[in-house]
Amino acid sequence: MDHLIKEIRKFRDERNWGPYHHAKDLALSITLEASELLENFQWKESQEAVDENLENIKEELADVMIYSLQLADKLNLDVEQIIRDKMKKNAVKYPVKQD
Repeated sequence: MDHLIKEIRKFRDERNWGPYHHAKDLALSITLEASELLENFQWKESQEAVDENLENIKEELADVMIYSLQLADKLNLDVEQIIRDKMKKNAVKYPVKQD
Protein backbone atom coordinates (compact mmCIF):
# COMPACT_ATOMS: atom_id res chain seq x y z
CA MET A 1 0.00 0.00 0.00
CA ASP A 2 2.83 2.41 0.84
CA HIS A 3 4.35 1.97 -2.62
CA LEU A 4 1.04 2.85 -4.27
CA ILE A 5 0.60 5.94 -2.08
CA LYS A 6 4.13 7.05 -3.00
CA GLU A 7 3.30 6.68 -6.71
CA ILE A 8 0.14 8.74 -6.28
CA ARG A 9 2.05 11.38 -4.31
CA LYS A 10 4.73 11.54 -7.02
CA PHE A 11 2.11 11.95 -9.75
CA ARG A 12 0.46 14.76 -7.75
CA ASP A 13 3.72 16.51 -6.95
CA GLU A 14 4.99 16.39 -10.54
CA ARG A 15 1.94 18.45 -11.48
CA ASN A 16 2.16 20.75 -8.45
CA TRP A 17 -1.36 19.78 -7.36
CA GLY A 18 -0.42 19.31 -3.69
CA PRO A 19 -1.24 22.88 -2.62
CA TYR A 20 -4.84 22.34 -3.78
CA HIS A 21 -5.36 19.01 -2.08
CA HIS A 22 -6.83 20.07 1.24
CA ALA A 23 -8.76 17.47 3.24
CA LYS A 24 -12.10 19.14 2.41
CA ASP A 25 -11.34 19.21 -1.30
CA LEU A 26 -10.22 15.59 -1.35
CA ALA A 27 -13.40 14.55 0.47
CA LEU A 28 -15.48 16.52 -2.06
CA SER A 29 -13.59 14.87 -4.91
CA ILE A 30 -14.34 11.41 -3.48
CA THR A 31 -18.04 12.24 -3.55
CA LEU A 32 -17.91 13.66 -7.07
CA GLU A 33 -16.04 10.65 -8.43
CA ALA A 34 -18.39 8.27 -6.59
CA SER A 35 -21.28 10.02 -8.32
CA GLU A 36 -19.58 9.50 -11.68
CA LEU A 37 -19.15 5.83 -10.78
CA LEU A 38 -22.82 5.56 -9.85
CA GLU A 39 -23.87 7.20 -13.11
CA ASN A 40 -22.72 4.06 -14.94
CA PHE A 41 -25.51 2.13 -13.20
CA GLN A 42 -28.33 4.64 -13.60
CA TRP A 43 -31.45 3.14 -15.19
CA LYS A 44 -29.79 -0.22 -15.79
CA GLU A 45 -29.73 -3.60 -14.18
CA SER A 46 -26.46 -4.25 -12.40
CA GLN A 47 -25.06 -6.81 -14.86
CA GLU A 48 -26.19 -4.75 -17.84
CA ALA A 49 -24.30 -1.74 -16.48
CA VAL A 50 -21.18 -3.81 -15.91
CA ASP A 51 -21.38 -5.36 -19.37
CA GLU A 52 -21.80 -1.96 -21.03
CA ASN A 53 -19.57 0.22 -18.87
CA LEU A 54 -16.86 -1.92 -17.29
CA GLU A 55 -13.96 0.20 -18.54
CA ASN A 56 -15.53 3.42 -17.27
CA ILE A 57 -16.50 1.73 -13.99
CA LYS A 58 -12.86 0.74 -13.49
CA GLU A 59 -11.68 4.28 -14.19
CA GLU A 60 -14.20 5.93 -11.86
CA LEU A 61 -13.53 3.38 -9.12
CA ALA A 62 -9.81 4.10 -9.48
CA ASP A 63 -10.52 7.83 -9.11
CA VAL A 64 -12.50 7.20 -5.91
CA MET A 65 -9.69 5.07 -4.52
CA ILE A 66 -6.95 7.52 -5.53
CA TYR A 67 -8.69 10.42 -3.80
CA SER A 68 -9.41 8.21 -0.78
CA LEU A 69 -5.75 7.24 -0.49
CA GLN A 70 -4.73 10.89 -0.89
CA LEU A 71 -7.10 11.91 1.91
CA ALA A 72 -5.75 9.18 4.18
CA ASP A 73 -2.21 10.29 3.35
CA LYS A 74 -3.07 13.95 4.00
CA LEU A 75 -4.46 13.01 7.43
CA ASN A 76 -1.52 10.68 8.20
CA LEU A 77 -3.84 7.67 8.50
CA ASP A 78 -2.72 4.09 8.13
CA VAL A 79 -5.20 2.80 5.54
CA GLU A 80 -4.78 -0.86 6.43
CA GLN A 81 -5.26 -0.13 10.12
CA ILE A 82 -8.34 2.05 9.74
CA ILE A 83 -9.93 -0.63 7.53
CA ARG A 84 -9.15 -3.33 10.09
CA ASP A 85 -10.53 -1.13 12.88
CA LYS A 86 -13.74 -0.51 10.95
CA MET A 87 -14.15 -4.20 10.16
CA LYS A 88 -13.87 -4.98 13.88
CA LYS A 89 -16.60 -2.44 14.64
CA ASN A 90 -18.75 -3.87 11.86
CA ALA A 91 -18.28 -7.39 13.23
CA VAL A 92 -19.73 -6.26 16.57
CA LYS A 93 -22.50 -4.27 14.93
CA TYR A 94 -23.38 -7.03 12.44
CA PRO A 95 -22.53 -10.36 14.09
CA VAL A 96 -22.71 -13.60 12.16
CA LYS A 97 -26.10 -15.17 12.80
CA GLN A 98 -25.98 -18.66 14.18
CA ASP A 99 -28.80 -20.90 12.92
